[in-house]
Amino acid sequence: MTPPRRLVAVTAAITGLALLAAACSNTTGLPAPVYANAVDTVSLYALRGTAITLPSAYSIQDRLTVRTDTTVNLDFAFDFDSVGKPRLYPTAALHLGTASGLQPTSTAFAAITLAPTGGYILDTAVTVDTGKVFYVVSRLVTCLIGSVPLYAKLHVLTVDTTARRVEFEILADQNCGYRGLALGLPKQ
Repeated sequence: MTPPRRLVAVTAAITGLALLAAACSNTTGLPAPVYANAVDTVSLYALRGTAITLPSAYSIQDRLTVRTDTTVNLDFAFDFDSVGKPRLYPTAALHLGTASGLQPTSTAFAAITLAPTGGYILDTAVTVDTGKVFYVVSRLVTCLIGSVPLYAKLHVLTVDTTARRVEFEILADQNCGYRGLALGLPKQ
């Protein structure tokens, strides 16, 4: 018969291994995702030359178009530059001091499943045109795991120079710490 002390030690060791195995199955240390990724179609109007009541910016955290005169909760805005090129402006390019960014890619929108952690243009506007695809990183947002950025992918559908508008599809992962850009709940 096994002495009771030894039985407790063996039971504790087996329990510890089971907990370790469970913890190892989640290698990211992130909480389970809550928000399912979905594609939204969005229209933004130029900062200049359009009615102030029209949205000119986008917030990844809120998955909404926003007006720049009513919020600072934005990640990029749309406008035409001084020579008429359509551009997206990350927050630092708007002198808002928060670091959101854009990164052009040649990868097809539907083929993108994971956002990169670096290589984003943070302080300069990027030229957009119909068909162009971008990775997007948000400003830091506060979550249970700390202050982290959120990630998205964006595909420009049309640029209308007459209406001074851009239309795009965007998939934003609103789960803190996740970089998954496929439809549905992101994987850990």
